Amino acid sequence: MSAEHVTGKLSSSLVSEIQRRTIAVTMSSVIPTSMAMAAAFAASAVLAEEITGSATLATLAAGSMALGSMAAAVPLSRRMARLGRRRGLVAGWWLGALGAAIAVLAAVFNVYLLVVVGMIGVGIGQTANLAARYAVADNASEDRLARSIGMLIWASTFGAAAGPTIALGAVADLAGFFGFPELAGPYLLSTAMFVTGLVITHTWLRPDPLEVLGTIGAKAPKPESPFVVIRRIAALPAARLALLAMLMGQLVMVGVMTATPLHMTSGDQDLAVIGQVISLHIVGMYAFSPIVGWLVDRLGTHVMVTVGGLTLFVGAELAGHTNPEHSAGLFSGLMLIGIGWSCGLIAGSTLLTNAFAVEHRVEVQGAADFVMISGGALGAMSSGALVELLGFQLLSHYSGIASLLLVAAAAGAWFNARFNRTRLTQATPSS
Repeated sequence: MSAEHVTGKLSSSLVSEIQRRTIAVTMSSVIPTSMAMAAAFAASAVLAEEITGSATLATLAAGSMALGSMAAAVPLSRRMARLGRRRGLVAGWWLGALGAAIAVLAAVFNVYLLVVVGMIGVGIGQTANLAARYAVADNASEDRLARSIGMLIWASTFGAAAGPTIALGAVADLAGFFGFPELAGPYLLSTAMFVTGLVITHTWLRPDPLEVLGTIGAKAPKPESPFVVIRRIAALPAARLALLAMLMGQLVMVGVMTATPLHMTSGDQDLAVIGQVISLHIVGMYAFSPIVGWLVDRLGTHVMVTVGGLTLFVGAELAGHTNPEHSAGLFSGLMLIGIGWSCGLIAGSTLLTNAFAVEHRVEVQGAADFVMISGGALGAMSSGALVELLGFQLLSHYSGIASLLLVAAAAGAWFNARFNRTRLTQATPSS
């Protein structure tokens, strides 16, 4: 349901060439912007706790990144529907760079409120990162849709995995050498990387993927209310499963990941080790996505949503059974949580994209991301309070149990689809 909707003015070979260019440019953009996002997030809870001494306020500050993402999802999708993917991505990453610069001031002047405001801006940049996966799906053929999304997510590995380790290690040391607070370093890096990504996109993402589809400018559909769009998603079984896969993956992943640095600092673990754990978690999120995309195209979305739910469960249980002074279980558990998130995101994004005609996709994608990011915001902003109330082990355990909902939902959707096919076959008279 992608490339065949291209306007008749372009040949299929030209569309394929444009698609290859779109993938290359977008991958080149998300490498630095993923580093920007990961570096800022890795430092946020630690900086906020250093300023306030409160685990709850620390995770609230980290969770404000999800608030920024949530607030930007629908407006950014509307901008893309009207003006194209390029202008939407550039706007999102400009605001991400501004947020990271504000967080530099938070570290320099020791002001908690500036951490919150800065991370809201970084969250808007994260929304652009998420929306980039749909840019490579716009002109992809159906049999390569999940692989296109997977390749884009895979490109994020190079920036996102290196970001926390570099930001909390060499860059923090360099900031201290020049007289800045160490935790200003990650945000200086974040600012520079957001600017790098937006310059690449602004310069080379031409033609715009939505121009190729012919759905922007005068042909752009009139924007619908977010509630109307969400009801449209809720009306389709395939779209409901897609949304649940993305939502639960984000909720579990962000909730456990946000609380992990606090769990490790309570065990007096070094900042560099915390950065390495988060980096390996991000490797799990991104590095295996081409394989996940290939498996989605080959095995189907229902199977991969099930795999995602089971992987999230195992990862959360491993993390939850690790004491704060140890790290082996956190390395393996957080990596598995990342892989489970990747399965849910790629399978869900593919299912959602295929469920709607091209003229409705952009707003539907924005609304789905809004719901998904809202789940992440809930997980991030409640995790500190839940750690103080229940402890990290129980937080991870209940997160794992919640992820099993994906297994039940995917099985139910598969049996329902099979039953409907059987009923349709029986109702159709033989020739």
